[in-house]
Amino acid sequence: MRKGLIAAALAACIAAPAMAADAVRGVTDTEVVIGTYTDLSGVTAMWGVNNSNVWRMVFDETNAAGGIAGRKIKYIVEDNQYQIPRSVQAANKLINKDNVFMMVANGGTPMNNATMPDQLAKGVPNMFPLTSARSMYEPFHHLKFGLAASYYDQMRSGVKYFVQQRGKKTVCGMSQDSDFGRDVMDGAKDQLKAMNMSLAAETLHKATDTDFSASVARLQEAKCDLILLGTITRDTIQIVSSVRKIGWNVDMLGQAASYDEAVAEVPGGVTEGFYSMAPTIFVAATGSSPEMKAFAEKYKKQFGKDPNFAAQFGYMAANLVVQGLKNAGKNLTTDSFVAGMEQIKDWHDIFGSPVMNFSATKHQGSSDSFLCVVKHGHWEAVSTTAVSY
Repeated sequence: MRKGLIAAALAACIAAPAMAADAVRGVTDTEVVIGTYTDLSGVTAMWGVNNSNVWRMVFDETNAAGGIAGRKIKYIVEDNQYQIPRSVQAANKLINKDNVFMMVANGGTPMNNATMPDQLAKGVPNMFPLTSARSMYEPFHHLKFGLAASYYDQMRSGVKYFVQQRGKKTVCGMSQDSDFGRDVMDGAKDQLKAMNMSLAAETLHKATDTDFSASVARLQEAKCDLILLGTITRDTIQIVSSVRKIGWNVDMLGQAASYDEAVAEVPGGVTEGFYSMAPTIFVAATGSSPEMKAFAEKYKKQFGKDPNFAAQFGYMAANLVVQGLKNAGKNLTTDSFVAGMEQIKDWHDIFGSPVMNFSATKHQGSSDSFLCVVKHGHWEAVSTTAVSY
């Protein structure tokens, strides 16, 4: 009998890996588990909260309509407070404890870069993270998908425009000393190099820094006529405030991370005239179409505030993921989902954003971006024609 029990145990051990291999992580006949880590209480919370709100709203709508191929979406969100250690901890929980099928809208460039190697090794797709860094889709990996124009693309396009169309000659940079900041400045430096120029001066800071008076003084001494910002919301506001405080009326250009109503609505018109590149124009709260009005009303009713740009961005991304799941069909596997995403062609959202296209060799939906400026406390598009380089 003892020999029989040992033999049975060995047989079970041998059979277990084969059974596990047949299973798809995070997928049952009735459920698919999707996870996110993002900033819910840190320096970029206005991005993380609004973005994850919309993902949940879209998933709830999908579930209310019956789900996808009989499966309801279970959505789990973890707070990373825009910190790498907390992101690693959250990713480990989502992957190894919650057994998520995919991760979506993970917040922060350095955070994604820190967690992606293990995530991809475990076969967990990284879908439309809340960052426009090139590393979200380059180098190409079948499990990495980026949504729209990268910070690199945006800054190259913006620099080219301001040099050629506005005659800027002394270009300077202020950025976070992080993967995010470096990605922004790589675009600026590469475009300047292509035009036989270089940054006249550059300063770096931590995401938590609050005093920029010395850095601003250094750039003023360099006689900059354009300052490029690799900043998000809080540091953007603080830097622009420091510049205006000394009466310096220099043009400043940010990118998608600074394209937020919180930047435009600073009391006293402090940020009036500040520019940002944006992968899509923010119209969610002011759009006139029935679809946009319905979206804004539903968001405000559910979350008690108007949707911001991060919410609009999340609505685009979440609907694309739902479409990819629908394309995958009943036999949902990682490979069928990736193939389902790669089938998406000429996809239009309700906001008039750039057309999204994916393929087996292209996992970035769009590389177009727009130049926008703060006017009367709100963002306005300088032109509805995309700028490129």
